[in-house]
Parts: sequence; C-alpha cells; structure tokens
Amino acid sequence: MVDRTNEHTQLTTNRTTAAYLAECLDVRSGLRSAGLTADFSTVLSAKVAKRVFPRPLFVDNAEIQQFTDDACRIFDLITSLPSRLFDNDLQQYCAALRIPRPWQPLLVRLGGGRPPLHGRADMYHDGSSFKLLEFNIESNLGGLDRTGEIPRKFLEVDAFAAFAAKHNLAYTHTGELIANMLRELGSQVSDGREPTIVMLDGPGGLADYGWHSESVGQLMRRCGLDFHVGELDEVEERGRHLTFRGMRVDVVLRDFSAHQVATDPVAMSCAELIFRKHEEREVMLWTPLESTLFSNKGCMAMLSDPRFRHTFSPDEAALVDRLIPWTRAINSDVASDVLEECREYKDEIMLKPNWLFGGTGIVAGWECDDRAWNEALRVASYYGYVAQRRVVPKREPVVDPISGAIEDWEATWGLFLTPKGYAGVSARMLPVGAGAVISITANARTRAAGVFTT
Repeated sequence: MVDRTNEHTQLTTNRTTAAYLAECLDVRSGLRSAGLTADFSTVLSAKVAKRVFPRPLFVDNAEIQQFTDDACRIFDLITSLPSRLFDNDLQQYCAALRIPRPWQPLLVRLGGGRPPLHGRADMYHDGSSFKLLEFNIESNLGGLDRTGEIPRKFLEVDAFAAFAAKHNLAYTHTGELIANMLRELGSQVSDGREPTIVMLDGPGGLADYGWHSESVGQLMRRCGLDFHVGELDEVEERGRHLTFRGMRVDVVLRDFSAHQVATDPVAMSCAELIFRKHEEREVMLWTPLESTLFSNKGCMAMLSDPRFRHTFSPDEAALVDRLIPWTRAINSDVASDVLEECREYKDEIMLKPNWLFGGTGIVAGWECDDRAWNEALRVASYYGYVAQRRVVPKREPVVDPISGAIEDWEATWGLFLTPKGYAGVSARMLPVGAGAVISITANARTRAAGVFTT
C-alpha cells in the first residue's frame, strides 16, 4: 500500500529564510529587489535570464552533504543492478528496462561496465528530509550553467552581499568544478597543450536546445577552457587525430544520446569514430554511453520493488526506504495488483516515461479523472513508465519584489555529482498549484533559483 504519512506539506522555513523574508518585508531594504537588480543576462541564456527566482534558497550544509553521501551510495546500488539482479546479463537487464534493442550495442560499446560518477540527483524536500525522485546519470545535464552563476550574480548586489556576510552564506560553483575536471581529463592526452574540448549534440540537436548548449559553452570559456559547441557530424579523422572544424580535439563532452545515434547512419559513424579514438587514448569521451544504462527511471523502480529486496543488505534497504518514494515499473509485464494500487491511489501517484526528460510525458494522477488515468496507465504499460508516489514539497515563501506580498512556491532541487563527490546544488521553482511538473522547458511559470548553503 502507498505510504500516506506525508500527505500535507510542512510550512517550516529555516532561520536564514525567515531572516531574509523579514528584511524583504522592510520597504527600506534593498534585499527585496536583489533579484531584479542582479544582471543575469550576461551569464544565462535569454530564455532563462528573465526567469530567475527573486531570491535564492538556503539549505544547511550538513544536510546537503549527508544527502550527497547517500546519493553516492544510491549510485553504487544502481550501477550494481546488472550483477545483483541479472547475473551480469546486460541483455536481460536492458530488456527489463525496455531499452530499445537498436540502442543496446551502443550502450555496451566501450565495455558496458560501471560508468564514472557524473550526474544530477533531482529531489524534493518534504519538510523533514530530501527525497530522491530521479537520478540523471549522464553528462548531458540541464542546469549546469545556472548552478554557480545565479549565486555569483546575487553576490554582486550590495544588499545581498551584506546579508550573505552576516549569515555566513556560501555556494559551490558547479561550472568551475566541471571545467577543472575536463581540463584534467584533457591533460591526459593533450601532450602539454591546453586541451581543446568540444561538447557535441546529435545531428540537428542544436536546433532545439542550442540556447542551453551555447550558455554552457560561454560558461566553460569564462572558466578558461578552450571550449566549443557543435554536433556529431562535424567531427572527422585527420591523420590519427579527431578533429572538429579543423581543430584537434582532446575531450568530447557528450551531449548526444543513444536515440540520436541509433537511427542515423551518419551519427553512428561519427560516434564510432569517437569511441575508437577513446579506446586508442587519442581522445577522452565524457561520459561514455554506458552511463545511459543507469539513467533509466526504471532503475529507481528496481531499487524500490519488494521483489528484489532480498538482494540488498538491511543497511542498503534502509537507505532506499529513507530516500526513494514508492516506485514501481509500469510495462507490459506489470502485475495486476500494481495497476490496481495505481488506480486506488490515483491522487497520490505520478507516471513518468523511462527515457524522456524535461518533464515530457509525465502524467499526475491528481490532475486526471478516472477515464484519463486509465488511458495513461494503458499507454504507460505499452511504452514503459514508472509509477511513483507523490512527494509533496515544503513551501518556499518569497516576497514579491513589486507588490511586497508573500507568495508560496515549491522547489525541485538538483544536486550535481562528479567523481570527486559534491559539485553544487540548484533549484527550479513553481508557484503552489501551478502544475505537477517543475521544469524550465515544460512549464512557462517555472523559475530558476540559486542555492546557498548555511
């Protein structure tokens, strides 16, 4: 049965938030307008620069560090699933996750082993603790350009800088950490030169998401990298080197996905060239497509499903119970009792497609009537989804910089992780009641927020 102990949001705010709100209510304070005063247009895409939340969020450093430790342990569990549940048979593992057959050779092309830790853990805070909703174990991550730059720009506002000093606020600049990591990778193959790094999308991919890619590119160049943005079909081999627009490449930051490559012969040929150069230690590919084996939302269902509980130690099972809400796979093999539970607790369950991103395809049961929900379950069973228990996030109040009214918003937090662990945290915000999906691309009312630790 679905756990219903957290049906109602908690309205608690930490002391730093309370102090911030109190100052913003004073019409003499410049803090209320800090989000309007800060110039985000120089560091964010035009699509996002005008959609920054009026204030940052504040989180206790010890709490976010503890969640980081827990998320790293969850990463270890996820990447152990093929051996734990399928005796290292990757074909069975892929079949269980409904990974399309044409993708599978790509996902194991470089060995099919455990990928490096690089990803974004998406979570809600229910007023008591963070809950892990999704784990994007990939190199093509949204929000990288916002995580450090929004806090940095807030600190350029005098009123906010004074508040930050008074309350000992800090932030982690994710872009700088990623830039340092890429530079270190490139130094392994660049023969003492400053490495050339190229972020590659699939052919035609920049038409839809070029605004984000170029924002990341500008960030990486501000961090001192020789960094370029392009598409897969712009690489070729000259001599023994991989080149991009005539330049020798040392690091490929992968922004292309398996589905972009699997159905495009040109993309497949270019990807194979990159894979071969990676094997020859001519180029460092970050990250290999093996990461995609573990970014599937179905992995969360495998961790949560009681059928597999015997494969986890008591400590591991307790970790899963503490972090991950009730999650079940919905596919053509789904048990009837799971579907019945989804129908009975419709108002507490959300359906998410295994492979889509940015909020695409998500269906919230509490926004459907019974007929629409049954149809959503049918579609989910055909294509492969997960059903996940609703986590009600605590409310994040903000003082409207124009009217001075206090409004309640909800946050999706994004924790960035690299092989060195914690790499910063950001948030996306949506007014309470404005929808079930908090996504910059899927909901026009969503705002990007910076985060400071206290």
